[in-house]
Amino acid sequence: MPRAFIRLLGYRALIVLAHQTLAVAVGWHIYELTGDALALGLIGLAEILPYLASALFAGHVVDHYSRRGLGAAAAGVVGIGAAILALLPADPAPLSTQTALYAVMGLTGLARAFIGPSYHALVGRALPRESFARGAAIGASVFQLALVVGPAAGGLLLAWAGTAWTYGTAAALAMLAALALLGLTVEETPPAAAASSVWRSIRDGLDFVFARPIVLGAMTLDMFAVLFGGMTVLLPAFIHDVLHLGPQSLGLLRAAPAAGAVMTGLVLARHAPDRHAGRFLLVAVAGFGVCSILFALSERFWLSAALLLLSGICDGYSMVIRSTLIQLATPDLMRGRVAAISGIFIGSSNELGAFESGVAARLLGLVPSVIFGGAMTLVVVAAVARRVPGLRSLHMSDLRPAA
Repeated sequence: MPRAFIRLLGYRALIVLAHQTLAVAVGWHIYELTGDALALGLIGLAEILPYLASALFAGHVVDHYSRRGLGAAAAGVVGIGAAILALLPADPAPLSTQTALYAVMGLTGLARAFIGPSYHALVGRALPRESFARGAAIGASVFQLALVVGPAAGGLLLAWAGTAWTYGTAAALAMLAALALLGLTVEETPPAAAASSVWRSIRDGLDFVFARPIVLGAMTLDMFAVLFGGMTVLLPAFIHDVLHLGPQSLGLLRAAPAAGAVMTGLVLARHAPDRHAGRFLLVAVAGFGVCSILFALSERFWLSAALLLLSGICDGYSMVIRSTLIQLATPDLMRGRVAAISGIFIGSSNELGAFESGVAARLLGLVPSVIFGGAMTLVVVAAVARRVPGLRSLHMSDLRPAA
C-alpha cells in the first residue's frame, strides 16, 4: 500500500478512536449527572441534527477547497471540544455541564459532516484505481477495529483516570489525527469549477447519485439494512429476557459483528471482489437479514454470538462492495458530494434504526420486532434486485470513471 494511504488510514483510525472515546465519556458523564436514560438518547440527537443539517453543504465545500485542510480542521474541532470538557470545573452547576456536553457533541456532529467526505475523497488520490477494492477492505477493517477499541479504551480510562483524563485523551487523539492528515503528501485535484451557487453544486451531487441506479441501489441497500437491522441496540434486552445471562455477556455479543467485519476486510484485502460483485452485494445484505431473523429465534448464547459474527461478515462484505463501487463510479471532482450523500444515507439510518428498533420492540415485542426487521431487509433486497437489474450482473471491472 502507498505511504500516503497508510497515513490516511492513521488519520481515520485516530479520529474514530477520538470520537468513540469522547462519546463513551459524555454518555457516562451525563448519566452520572441525571440518572435519566432519555438524557442518553438526547446525546445522539444532539450529534445527528447538526450532521444532517450540514452534510450536503460539507460535500460541496470538500469538492471546492483543500480536502486535507478541511479534514484536519474538522479533527481539530473535535479535539478542541474534548479539551474544553477536560477543563470543566470539577463541580459546576449540573445544568451548565449538561449544556456544555450537548454543545460539544453538536460540534462533533458538525465536524463529522466534513470528516467522512474528506477521507473518502482523499482515498481516490492516495490509491491507484486498481487498488480501490483492496483499499476499501483495509479501510473497513481499520474502521471496525477502531469501533471496538475506542469504547473499550474509553471505558478503561473512565474507570482508572476519570472523565477529565478521558476527555484529554480524546482531545490528544483528535489532534494527532489532524497532524497525520496535514502531513499527507498527495496531489490534490484542482477545485471543481464554481457552480452558479452552492445550492446548484449540491443539486449536481444529488442529480449524479439519483441518475445512476447502481450507485443509488447500493446506498439504498446499506441504508435499509442498517435501518431495519437494529438488533445490536436491543442486545441488553436479549441478554436479560431471552438468554437469561448477566451483563458480562454484553461485551462479547457487541464485539461479535465488528469481529466478523474485520475478518471480512482482511480476506477482501487479499482477494479484492470483482466478478459478480453486485450479485454478492445482494446476497450479503440478504444474509444480514437472515442472520437477524435467526438471532431473534436463538435461545443459546454461543449460537447468538455466531449469528452476530456472521451478520458482521455479511455487513463487512456489503460495506466493502459499496465503498469500492462508489469510488469507481464517481469522478474525483464530485467525490466529496457523493460521499456526503452516502453519509446521510448511512449516518441517519444508524440513529433512526435504533429508534425504529425501540418502537418496534414496544409495539410488537422483543423477538417479533427483530424478525420483522430481518424480513423487511429481505423485502428491500428483493425490491432493489428487481428495480436495479444492472446491479445483479455488475462486475467491478465493468465500472469506468464517470464523466
